[in-house]
Amino acid sequence: MSPKPDSKTVTQLVPPAQAAELERQIAAHTDAYFKKTKEIVQRYGDKTVTYAVFMRRPVIFCPRLMVEWIEKVAAARGVSVRIDLLHEEGTWVGAGEPLLYISGAMSQIVDLETIYLQKLGPACVAAYNAYSMCCDMPNARFLAMDARHCAGAEMAELMAYAASVGGRAARRDVGAAGFIGNATDATAHYFGNDKGFGTMPHALIGYAGSTLRAAELYAETFTGEQLTVLVDYYGQEVTDALAVCNRFPDAANEGRLAVRLDTHGGRYIEGLDPQASYAVLERHVPNAIRQYRTEQELRWLVGTGVSAAAIYHMRASLDRAGFINVKIVASSGFNAAKCKVMASVSAPIDIVGTGSYLPDSWTETYATADIVAYDGQPSVKVGREFLLRKPGG
Repeated sequence: MSPKPDSKTVTQLVPPAQAAELERQIAAHTDAYFKKTKEIVQRYGDKTVTYAVFMRRPVIFCPRLMVEWIEKVAAARGVSVRIDLLHEEGTWVGAGEPLLYISGAMSQIVDLETIYLQKLGPACVAAYNAYSMCCDMPNARFLAMDARHCAGAEMAELMAYAASVGGRAARRDVGAAGFIGNATDATAHYFGNDKGFGTMPHALIGYAGSTLRAAELYAETFTGEQLTVLVDYYGQEVTDALAVCNRFPDAANEGRLAVRLDTHGGRYIEGLDPQASYAVLERHVPNAIRQYRTEQELRWLVGTGVSAAAIYHMRASLDRAGFINVKIVASSGFNAAKCKVMASVSAPIDIVGTGSYLPDSWTETYATADIVAYDGQPSVKVGREFLLRKPGG
């Protein structure tokens, strides 16, 4: 489903048991003042109302999960709810612009606001961040690896959906490779996949006793699969990467082998220190450190962890050994700002593993809904007149 600007009315019924469970969930998770308002309206007379939904910051529009939930509730209640989407899924929408209108009997939709806003705001901001990352690094493929950082399965679904929408929008707008998959089976379908992607965590290397042995165990268990090997466990990124390449030369030469840099920020990768890091960038992108940089940007360039210098250093080490087709996967803190810095120096990254498109500030994810019409008469609180329908809209 890819919602487009349109109008739809939902009236389909659902089985009574499912409807009862849905009502229980709504009652348990809706703000009390909405439930009290519902009782008042039911007692003193219903009105047909129209809600305008908006956000206070620019976003990429991600309405699908919210729309599906409202449709489900309307079907369970056997009532008509009209949803007017004002933008296509994946569209950039400015701060304060109405995203959609929801119309129906006030008694039937006033108690839905808490939950449907939860399903809209976070996804829109995460999609915006994902879109920005993909646009800044259009040649890199992205993997959504956020599930461990989410507050439960519902949030994980919102974030996977958002990454897929943001990635598709970047593909549409700038020809970016975008997000090609994620790490869990449950949400792989958002990326057109049957299963989540991934090969090994650090735990497997600790279990195996060496990076090379972990690679062997994986290859023996999952014959013929693409092999991506973590190389930072023992602090010997280059040594262990080359050992794996030499052990699997066919996979290396055929492009079926990748090394993943995930070095934490407490140390430099093997072979680098501050002076060596500056020297690496001077060889490959001599103008990079001559530009003005913030302290954080400078750290991403030549600091500890997975820096631009670290990535260039690994690429050069692989190439010198003749492994020019081995891919580099970079992870560890790749948010929109870090991706922009990596793009500015053309860091040779093939795949980015990231969960850092998740909103940095949760307050930015708050979506808001205001009633803008009662029984067809425009009315909204002072200061929100911008939400009123435009003539002919």
